[in-house]
Amino acid sequence: MITLEAKIILTAVLFLCMFSMMYLTRLSLRKFTLLRSIEANRRKVILNLIYFSIYILAFVFLGIIWGVNMNQLTLFVSSVLAVVGVGFFAQWSILSNLTSSVILFFNHPVRIGDRIRILDKDFELTGEVTDISGFFFFITTDKGEHITMPNNLVIQKGIEIIQTHKTT
Repeated sequence: MITLEAKIILTAVLFLCMFSMMYLTRLSLRKFTLLRSIEANRRKVILNLIYFSIYILAFVFLGIIWGVNMNQLTLFVSSVLAVVGVGFFAQWSILSNLTSSVILFFNHPVRIGDRIRILDKDFELTGEVTDISGFFFFITTDKGEHITMPNNLVIQKGIEIIQTHKTT
């Protein structure tokens, strides 16, 4: 049986570790985005997703420290995940767009300011990438049209980078 003082000390250590992880994550993500010339708005989306994961992990450890019954915790977590799963299944595009946003952030060569051509047999367009958010990809075409595409479609379509935007 853990004493109250030990639980308080472990909780303080947990919060110290959590805030340290968040600080180190922010520093390493900032370094990564500078090396890859990734914009601040895209960094915010990824940082918020990582922070959310850290909060969930800290919540679980906090429950373990304070002696939450594991059977009850498992029942609660599985119930929440079932509700969230049904919600995401009903709106699968939300989860798909968030996942695509992470893929675009880390692995896709297209950056804001690049001139691109989206290769699609039915709908081919050429223009400049003006923004990439957590859910949408924004393009201004050569005709001056402002096109918004879901991130999951950007991942699925072939893209030709005509001219890259050099940041200095």
